[in-house]
Amino acid sequence: MSELVLWKQNGPVLTITLNRPQSHNALDPALVAALTETFQAINARDDVRVVVLTGNGRSFCAGADLNAMRAAADFTFAQNVADGQAIFDLMQAVDSCTKPVVGRINGAAIGGGAGLVSCCDIAIAVEQAQFGFSEARLGIIPAVISPFVLAKIGVGAGRELFLTGERFDARRAWQVGLVNHVAAEADLDAVVAERVEQLLLAAPGAQTAVKDLIRTVAYQPKAAMRDVTANLIAQRRASDEGREGMSAFLQKRPPAWQGNGNR
Repeated sequence: MSELVLWKQNGPVLTITLNRPQSHNALDPALVAALTETFQAINARDDVRVVVLTGNGRSFCAGADLNAMRAAADFTFAQNVADGQAIFDLMQAVDSCTKPVVGRINGAAIGGGAGLVSCCDIAIAVEQAQFGFSEARLGIIPAVISPFVLAKIGVGAGRELFLTGERFDARRAWQVGLVNHVAAEADLDAVVAERVEQLLLAAPGAQTAVKDLIRTVAYQPKAAMRDVTANLIAQRRASDEGREGMSAFLQKRPPAWQGNGNR
C-alpha cells in the first residue's frame, strides 16, 4: 500500500483517498501507478461492497502534476505514448471496477481529475467545487480521458467544454451529467452516506452484472481507444502549440496564441 493512496474500511465500504494534499492531489506517475494498482486489487476483495473515492485537503484532483508536466516537455514520443497509456489504464481501472464507485468530490477536479469523476458510478460534488478540461488552453487535448468523459456527459457538452477549456462550477457539472448530486460542504458526507446506503441494498453480484451490462449495451469498448488516444496526446505534446502551451503555463505567462489582450 502506498502512502499516496490511503485506505479506510468501515464494514463493506472502502474509502480510497488521494493523498498529495500539498499538490492538490495532482496526478504524477507514482500516484497514477498507486491508484491503478489499488483499483485493480479491489476487484478481488469479497469484503468490499462499495468504494468511495475522494481527495485529501481542499482539492479532489488538480489534474497533471506540475513537475510531471515539466518532465513531459522533454519526453520522447514513445515516452509520451507510455505516459498516456498509464493514465488511460488508471481511468479504465476505476471505470471497470467491479464494485460501485462513489465519487466524493470535495474540491477542484481539473483535467485528469475530472476524468476520474467521469469514471465514478455516482459522483457527489461539494457546491464550491470547480471543474475543467483545460488541455486546449495548454495546446494539447484531453485525449486519453475523452472516452470516459464523453460516455458520461455526451458529445454536445463535450464539444463546448473541451473546445473552450473553461472552468465551470458544480451546478454546471450537474447540468451536463458529470456529477449526479451537488451538496453543501456541511452536507457532503451525509449525501455520500445516503447513496452508499442505497447501494448496499442491492445484490453485489447483480451490481457487477449491471456494470457489465451498461458497458456492453451503451458504448463501444473503451479499451480499443487506448493506443489511439495515447498516440494523440503524444502528438499534441510534441507539437509546437503543445510545447508553447506547456512553457507558458510553467512560466506563468499567456501562450503566444492569446496575444496581449486575450488572457
